[in-house]
Amino acid sequence: MTVAYDVARVTVVDHPLVQHKLSILRDERTGTKQFRDLVSELAMFEGYEAMRDLPLEDVRVTTPICETTCKQVAGKKLAIIPILRAGLGMVDGLLSLVPAARVGHIGMSRDEVTHEPHEYYCKLPQDIGERICLIVDPMLATGGSAADALKQLRHHGARDIRLLSIVAAPEGLVRVLEADSDVHIYVCAIDEGLNERAYIVPGLGDAGDRIFGTL
Repeated sequence: MTVAYDVARVTVVDHPLVQHKLSILRDERTGTKQFRDLVSELAMFEGYEAMRDLPLEDVRVTTPICETTCKQVAGKKLAIIPILRAGLGMVDGLLSLVPAARVGHIGMSRDEVTHEPHEYYCKLPQDIGERICLIVDPMLATGGSAADALKQLRHHGARDIRLLSIVAAPEGLVRVLEADSDVHIYVCAIDEGLNERAYIVPGLGDAGDRIFGTL
């Protein structure tokens, strides 16, 4: 069954290196350290795309040869918001691009019967409304956790929100895009769909367990 969603608000980061790293990430033989490293690297690739539209301003710089005009980011403040716990695996990759970004946290647990999320923690920067917010979670399956995180951020005043996931199911894309009319989603792959346990197929398993070695 084909699931329709607004493709204009979804960016698939399909660089050849992303596809290569994703194939290793999916492999059940990939160990915890390599899996963790790959999640961080893929987050960095997505971060480049998610922050492509940051405004720039001219600055004067003196090189060893002469003075010249260069470009720097024009004072935009960012916040990285991982959905616990798997989202923590993407934070360092993004901080390597924007070390001054603030990091908030939203804790979600999934009901294994209903597959719905239950929030147990939310801690955000006080000036969240002035920041570009990057919600990060490696897996966008049913979309419940992401939709709830978006709702929390909007409640706290966030205006510019972007969701970064490594692998998404079409069902999750639909739910998130319907839940929030302004969010833009960045993914490395859109998979076939969900199985009876609401796991992404083919997916990569439980990202949190594979990142933290709790299989």
